[in-house]
Amino acid sequence: MSEGTELGRFLRARRAQIRPQDVGLPAGTGIRRTPGLRREELATLAGVSVDYYTRLERGRENRPSPSVVTALGEALQLSGDALRRLHELAALAAGQAPTQPPAPERAVRESVRALLETLRPSPAYVVNRANDLLAANRPGLRLFHGITDWPPERRNITRYMFLHPMGRTLYRDWEEMAAHSAAHLRATAGADPDMPELAQLVGELVVKSPEFARLWERYDVQARGGGQKHFQHPEVGSMCLSFEVMAIFRTDGQRLVTYQAPPGTPDHDALLLLDMASPTEAELSEGADR
Repeated sequence: MSEGTELGRFLRARRAQIRPQDVGLPAGTGIRRTPGLRREELATLAGVSVDYYTRLERGRENRPSPSVVTALGEALQLSGDALRRLHELAALAAGQAPTQPPAPERAVRESVRALLETLRPSPAYVVNRANDLLAANRPGLRLFHGITDWPPERRNITRYMFLHPMGRTLYRDWEEMAAHSAAHLRATAGADPDMPELAQLVGELVVKSPEFARLWERYDVQARGGGQKHFQHPEVGSMCLSFEVMAIFRTDGQRLVTYQAPPGTPDHDALLLLDMASPTEAELSEGADR
């Protein structure tokens, strides 16, 4: 996978995920040497020559026109974040790199910290573009059981999911959540491909987590802005919570994440218990340091 450009690696990875029958082609007989579509099949669907597509995938052609990129995206059944990522990679391959954004800001405004407290008992926290956990109210911090075992600079929601001992058991549908997490990180990388903090995080996860390495190589791209998550929390039990993700104005990509449950439901009762639990020594120490 080291051959060619990031654009070529993206095309290969996504081509491997499309079955012939997915695009109206006969599956044929016999065993295919590679999973997914053959190069000639994808080239035909996109309306380009096999030679041109092969050079594009191998990094020997790096200036595809926007119309060719769109045709390839349609052939690969890409849409939304994934299609935008394909166009971004094509621009990068042509040397049209975006302006380098500054490093993710870690300071959280006091007004935002105060807002976190008004949202209790709902868990709420702030993350930056690299998914570092920057601030949280008590239920927001306790939602990620054991994350205070790590020093503040190590607390990252994606790192927790893949590397913390509690990460796999906290999420009842961990495999699905892990796939979403890797795809969201891909979307972040598309907007800021050279961010050192993100590169370090991805490098660590690829080395330490075979599951993350496998998901990362799928090149799925999808930013998440809300939905539902199912937790099996060791202190308060099962919870099915709705969540929303909101950009914080006048920050460098910071996001406010909140979780809710309808009042009077067992899920809401679990949130109340999460908020009422006694603070840990780490939480008390952090409160004194502010």
